[in-house]
Amino acid sequence: MTEFTHLGDKDGVHMVDVSSKSVTERSAVAEGVVHLGSAAYVALMEQRIAKGNVLTTAQLAGIMGAKDTARLIPMCHQIPLNAVDIAFSFNAHAHTIKIQATVTSYARTGVEMEALTAVSVAALSMYDMCKSISKAIRITDIRLITKEGGKHGPYSVKDLSQ
Repeated sequence: MTEFTHLGDKDGVHMVDVSSKSVTERSAVAEGVVHLGSAAYVALMEQRIAKGNVLTTAQLAGIMGAKDTARLIPMCHQIPLNAVDIAFSFNAHAHTIKIQATVTSYARTGVEMEALTAVSVAALSMYDMCKSISKAIRITDIRLITKEGGKHGPYSVKDLSQ
């Protein structure tokens, strides 16, 4: 049976002790999709969003989200980040923007949560900036794509069933 590492006595919680782990290079890539709809997608691409530059703001929000992960997710360790990169890919036909966050660190624990938080906060920032055009914007498919480093070794999504 799997042991739950975050449960303490009487089902309380505790932060996992990583002091015995080695400091190694860690990296993670996460992604998510923002479904804007045609009106918001066109307005964003034509830079007609009243609140300003959506993509630059979403990049900044994603970086800030990665840096604040330990404050937002209770059992995450505060770890030094070496780099956070937020990239976008566009699908004009589907009116979507895929957000991809890549996070790296030298630490005793991984950066998966930082990458996932970066994508989530960047997507929420896009929603906030575009909501005056459409409230029907959807954020979907936030998931870990790859991770490197650590005791459990590399991970990579092979297909959507994982």
